[in-house]
Amino acid sequence: MQASEPTQAPQREPASESTRVDRWLWAVRLFKTRATATDACRGGQVTVNGQPAKASTTVRAGDRVEARVGDRMRVVEVVQPIDKRVGPPVAATCLVDHSPPVVREDTEPAPFVRDRGAGRPTKRQRRQLDQLRSP
Repeated sequence: MQASEPTQAPQREPASESTRVDRWLWAVRLFKTRATATDACRGGQVTVNGQPAKASTTVRAGDRVEARVGDRMRVVEVVQPIDKRVGPPVAATCLVDHSPPVVREDTEPAPFVRDRGAGRPTKRQRRQLDQLRSP
């Protein structure tokens, strides 16, 4: 029999000091998939510390990341760079949100309602319908 060597406890991988911005945006759940985070970087919708960011740009603790997510601008500060997607409670501890509040417009015009079977719309009613349909 061979002499037994002292067994070593498995070593944990230390938390990384930096990570790719697309991985971090996906890991903290700002984007649903990593591919959409990468596409946002390619499209110029992500900046790190005021500079346009490629998907491979590294982020560290203290960096400020601005990303356009849908029609909203998100401004977040990196607290902890992570590579793997984590649950929402853990993801919330990895960033500080400095985003401006969402402004909701409740002043939608009343929809144009016509009774069913009322016949063909008049010229005035057609113009009103066209005005509602155009952006």
